[in-house]
Amino acid sequence: MTIQMGLPFPQDAAQPGLQDSRALAAQHSCRNTFRTWDAPREAMSRVPREWRIQAGLTQHVPDDLAPFVEWFYTQPEARERFRWALRDSLDELLDGQRTGRWAYQHLTKTEKTYLGTAVEVNLTKEFAIGNGVDLDWSIVGLDIDCKFSKDLGGWEIPMEMYLCADHGERSGHADQAAVLTWMDDDKSQWAAGIVRITDERLRWKKERGANGDLVRAYNRDNKRKLSDRAKSEVYWLWGGLQRDLPTNLLRHLDSETRERIFSARSPRRRSSSGQQRVDELFRAVQNRLIGRQTVLTVGQQDDAPKRARDARIRLRPEGIVVLGHQGSHPHAARALGLPEPTKGEWISTSLVPVSSADKRPKFSLDGQFWARACGEEQLHPVPAPDLPDGRESTWVDRFGPGFTA
Repeated sequence: MTIQMGLPFPQDAAQPGLQDSRALAAQHSCRNTFRTWDAPREAMSRVPREWRIQAGLTQHVPDDLAPFVEWFYTQPEARERFRWALRDSLDELLDGQRTGRWAYQHLTKTEKTYLGTAVEVNLTKEFAIGNGVDLDWSIVGLDIDCKFSKDLGGWEIPMEMYLCADHGERSGHADQAAVLTWMDDDKSQWAAGIVRITDERLRWKKERGANGDLVRAYNRDNKRKLSDRAKSEVYWLWGGLQRDLPTNLLRHLDSETRERIFSARSPRRRSSSGQQRVDELFRAVQNRLIGRQTVLTVGQQDDAPKRARDARIRLRPEGIVVLGHQGSHPHAARALGLPEPTKGEWISTSLVPVSSADKRPKFSLDGQFWARACGEEQLHPVPAPDLPDGRESTWVDRFGPGFTA
């Protein structure tokens, strides 16, 4: 559908450049415009040797940080909620449904700058953190700030967070605490730590000139980064380096598979089709959980989740089932030894009819046993069964004794 944005003013007729720019703007304003992106050539995150952290650290909690550490450790499922808040923050900026982007490197400079704000906003909402007096957060009645950096050690600290006589009115009222957050989507890693900010723990540099005195290392915004020595003063929550940032599936697919998904099209169409792309996603990526954001990015349409449900019908003749979170589907996934989809997740797999004596994980439906296809079985597909999705009240009765939940 073409949307007419309005006729140009009469004086625009002599300004073809302006008309061209308006036409381009109108073109890019249309919804459901399919876009593709190249694989990133540079890494998302830098990890200086001085700031490398290990997993499974055992640290003593400093007395002044103990209230904050205890608060995080007593929040229900805090670690799980924290890592998903980081994932959601990046996914919101990628906005794959409308832009087709699937990597941090695809963001604009402004969006990359805003990622820290998105992280703080999402953590604030997730943990219902109140406003501080001088800082953004108040935890157990104490001020604390949230800082994000895509580079370990790259957190920028403003003057109002620490005491310094040389800062005059811009000096903070106290040496404040900060929650340091970091993630690297390329490696599915993340970390969160707490540190007390002091003038001595921030960077200094040698002044130019004969004397070479040490001076504070400000950037153009009068902010300073933590010194390398301050790493030992950070208390890392949940034992330091975390290796389970919720997976960005499209970022971690091999380039050939990703290209095949994004270029999928109907034989009767020259252009790429959203439904064909989603079909190819579930065809090419089997036995792995596929989240809603991935389906939205591949489909790039308002009804991309519906495309996943349609893919279930379209792939069944190829012997492929697409399991969701409703009805018999999670139970079938468990019986087949697959991860169970939750709301907003799907998993596909190729099935083959087997006998009751087959040793593979299996279930029976209407008297027929089914297991995951392997080897040459995948070359000769048999139409997959129509698994009840919960809308049938008798779906439990259709599973035979071979079904295990």
